[in-house]
Amino acid sequence: MLSYIAKRIAVAIPTLLILIMISFLLMHAAPGGPFTMEKRLTPQVLANLDAKYGLNQPVWRQMLSYVWGIVAHFDFGPSFVYKDRTVNEIIAQGFPITLYYGLVAFVVAVVVGVALGVCAAIFHNSWLDYFAVGISIGAQVLPNFVMAPILVLVFTLWLGWLPGGGWEGGQWRYLVMPVIAMATAYMASIARIMRGSMLDVLTSNHIRTARAKGLPTWKVILRHALKPALIPLLSYLGPTFVSMITGSVVVDMYFSTGGIGKAFVDAALNRDYAVMMGVTLLVGALTIVFNLVVDVLYGWIDPKIRY
Repeated sequence: MLSYIAKRIAVAIPTLLILIMISFLLMHAAPGGPFTMEKRLTPQVLANLDAKYGLNQPVWRQMLSYVWGIVAHFDFGPSFVYKDRTVNEIIAQGFPITLYYGLVAFVVAVVVGVALGVCAAIFHNSWLDYFAVGISIGAQVLPNFVMAPILVLVFTLWLGWLPGGGWEGGQWRYLVMPVIAMATAYMASIARIMRGSMLDVLTSNHIRTARAKGLPTWKVILRHALKPALIPLLSYLGPTFVSMITGSVVVDMYFSTGGIGKAFVDAALNRDYAVMMGVTLLVGALTIVFNLVVDVLYGWIDPKIRY
């Protein structure tokens, strides 16, 4: 297992380098630049700004300088739009907020989704099964860009129970609607996958043997059926976890949480290359790490799996 982890880490390094190069080339291939979005600057001022940030150099030299700054100093460089801030500072400000509500939303989606899927499989073709499937279908047709304004309309404008936006240090009243908006669609997918996987496991031979021995149903489910049923779900949970903890542009925009999603959108609109690259690398690195975690969990859940 250790050799497998070492190999995956060795593959991750060139993967990140390829991600940097492709992202860098795509951003520089787009017309315009970070200093051509507002009022037109004089050629002399524009040349001075390009020289200050190294944009007058060839693209390959800019790329090498950027990679060296990350490798040697873990420095993503200065922001082209916010003159007094670096990319590290922007990420350090927005990512903890996104990580907090993303983790809460992930836990809610997994707990509720797995519970719905297991109950639907145990009571197959009962009213509980139909209820769980109905909730899953209804949640999947309400993505976060639809759920967010509905939540604001109902709980803020109609009922007045919750604030429509803000963060205030992560108080629960400001956390409820972002978590619901982000977790709903993922919860539906988790419930659907878990239901199908659990139905397959419940018909396997080792479950029949456990029931023939007279074990109670709850012990059969928890000890013998749950772990193998989680294997197909793990493949979905890896990228899902990354998607949730790196934030949602919709959630950040609708609820004004101050997370990293809004910073990424602003960077894309303003051609702030450094911020875009920093967030892109953050997402790419987390994706590689948690895919590795999922692969390790495979071996823990199913002893038959050997790397």
